[in-house]
Amino acid sequence: MSGDFSTDQKRYLEGFVSGLQSARTARGLAPIGGTGVAGPAEPTGPDAIHLKAQDRTVAAGGKLAEQEKWKRTEHPFDAYPRLRDQAAQSQYPKPDDNFRWRYYGLFYVAPAQNSYMARLRIPNGILKAFQFEGLADLAERCGGGFTDVTTRANLQIREITADHAIHIVEGVQELGLTARGSGADNIRNVTGSPTAGIDPHELIDTREMAREWHYHILNDRSLYGLPRKFNVAFDGGGIIPVLEETNDIGFQAVLVGDGAGVEAGLWMRLALGGISGHRDLARPTGVYCRPDECTRIADAIVRVFIENGNRTDRNKSRLKYVLDSWGFDKFLDAVEEKLGKPLMRIDDAFIAPRPAFDRQAHIGVHRQRQDGLNWIGISLPVGRITCAQMRALTAIAREDGDGDIRLTVWQNLLLSGVPDGKLDHVKARIEACGLDWRATTLRAGLVACTGSRGCKFAAADTKGTAMAIADHVDARLTIDRPVNVHLTGCHHSCAQHYIGDIGFIGARVPLNEDGDTVDGFDLVLGGGFADQAKIGRAIATKIRAEDCPRTVEALLEAWMKQRDSTDETFQAFTARHSDDELRAFAGLPAGSSA
Repeated sequence: MSGDFSTDQKRYLEGFVSGLQSARTARGLAPIGGTGVAGPAEPTGPDAIHLKAQDRTVAAGGKLAEQEKWKRTEHPFDAYPRLRDQAAQSQYPKPDDNFRWRYYGLFYVAPAQNSYMARLRIPNGILKAFQFEGLADLAERCGGGFTDVTTRANLQIREITADHAIHIVEGVQELGLTARGSGADNIRNVTGSPTAGIDPHELIDTREMAREWHYHILNDRSLYGLPRKFNVAFDGGGIIPVLEETNDIGFQAVLVGDGAGVEAGLWMRLALGGISGHRDLARPTGVYCRPDECTRIADAIVRVFIENGNRTDRNKSRLKYVLDSWGFDKFLDAVEEKLGKPLMRIDDAFIAPRPAFDRQAHIGVHRQRQDGLNWIGISLPVGRITCAQMRALTAIAREDGDGDIRLTVWQNLLLSGVPDGKLDHVKARIEACGLDWRATTLRAGLVACTGSRGCKFAAADTKGTAMAIADHVDARLTIDRPVNVHLTGCHHSCAQHYIGDIGFIGARVPLNEDGDTVDGFDLVLGGGFADQAKIGRAIATKIRAEDCPRTVEALLEAWMKQRDSTDETFQAFTARHSDDELRAFAGLPAGSSA
C-alpha cells in the first residue's frame, strides 16, 4: 500500500508518526505498535523538567495535587482549539479547563460572577497610550465597561461573557500585549519602578531588566507550569516603593563602595522568599549581581524551584517553603550548580544607604529628572477606572505628556512627561473626567482587592468597605502622616493586608445560632514595607464590615492623640503597645485576638 504514496507524502507521514512517538515517550506511554506498557521513559522536550519533578514526587510516595494531574494530562498551551470551541458555543469551563485557561489570563470567577476575568502582562507596568485606549475598547466591547489596576501594576478586565473569551485573548495580542502565563502556576507580571527613567532619585532605570525577563519567560515553554505561582520585581532605587520584598525574587539596586573586593558602582542585591500572605518577606541573601546578570540568575532560581517545589500540598508549594526546608545556603548552592559558576557575595558594610522613599509620590505632581517635565499621579478609587476615563487619560497622555501610562502597585497610574506650562491644563482635564490628582493621606494609602463582588474566594466586599472607611474617616480626621489601610478578601492576600499599617482580611461573622452570617474582617496592625518592612500582628477577629470605619477612626485618633511626637509613625505607635491596649484603642473587646 505504501506504493500508493508519493515521496513527499511518505516523508510527511514519517515525520507525523515520529512526532507522535516522541510525544508518547515524553509522557511515559508505550510507542505506537509496541507490545504493551512502556518501560520507564525519560521525558524529553520543554515540559520534561516538570514531568521529571512530578515523577520524583510519585516515586517518593507522594500524591500529585489535582492541578498537577491536569497539567500532566494536557498542557494548557496544547488546548487552545478547545478554548476557541467553548467560546464559539458560549460555554464556561469545567474545573480542569478553568485552571488551564488561566495560562491564557482567563479566570472563570463563578459563583461570584458568571463571567471571566482577564489579567494581562504589562512589564514594569508601563503602557503606550494606544494600548491603554485599545484596552478600553476591549473592556467596553467584551467586558463590564471598566478595568481594575492591581497590586502588581497590572490591569484586569472583568465581566467577560463566555463568547468573548477568545476576543479578549486575541484582542490583547493585537495591541502588542499579552495575557500569557498571567494566572495559574506561572511567573506573574514582572514589576519595576513606576518612575523608571524619569525619577531624579533612581539608581537605575528598571525598564530594560523587566523587559528582558518578560520576554525570557514568554519565549521559553519550560518556564510555565511551576509548582505554584512566582513573582519577580526590580527596585531601581526610585522614590516610589515597588514592594519587591513581597516577591519570590526581589532585585534591589544598590551602590557598592570602594574596598569591597569588587568594582565599585551599581549592583543588584538579591532577596528571596517573599510571600506576605504567608507572613514572610523576602530576605537578603548576601548575593549581588550586575544588572545584565539578573535574567540568568532568576532563570536558575526558577529552575531549582521547578525541580524541588512541592507538587502535593498546594498550601506549601511556594518558593518560601523550599527555603524553609533547605535553608538559604543549600538553595544557593543548587543555584550555583545550575548556573555553573559561583554567585557574588559582598559585605553589606560596603553598601551605601538606599535613596529615601516618599510614600505618597504616586499621587500628585512631581518633578522629573528631565528639565521642565513632571509626572502626575492620579488617584483611582480602589483601583477602578471606567472606559470613558481611560480614553480621556489616553488623550491627555498623547496630547500633553510623553504618551506613556504608568501603572503602580498602589492601584493607580501616573502620566509622565507633562511640561511645566501645561500642568494647570492637565489638572483641569483630569478633574473633568471625574478623577483627581489629589488624595487625602488615607485615600493615597488605601488598597483593596476585588473582594466578594468579583472573586469566589473572598469572604467580604473589600472595595465597598474600603470606600466606606475612607468616606467615614476623611469626614472626621485630618491625618498628617502617611498611613496605609489594606483590605483583602481571603488568604490569598492579593491586597497584602499583613504589610498595611492597618490590615483587614475577610471573614464571615456569625449573627445567630441558625448559621446566618454577614461580611466581616479580621484585624492586623503594625505592618510595613520598603524601609520599614514588617509583618503585622493579628489583633482581633470577626469585626463586622459595618463597624470597620469606626474601628479605623478610633485607631487613628488614638495614634494622633497619644503618639510620642508628630514624627512617630503608626507602625512605631503600635509596636510600643500591647494587643490588649490596641484593642482598647479600637473599641474592641479584650481577648478577641486572632
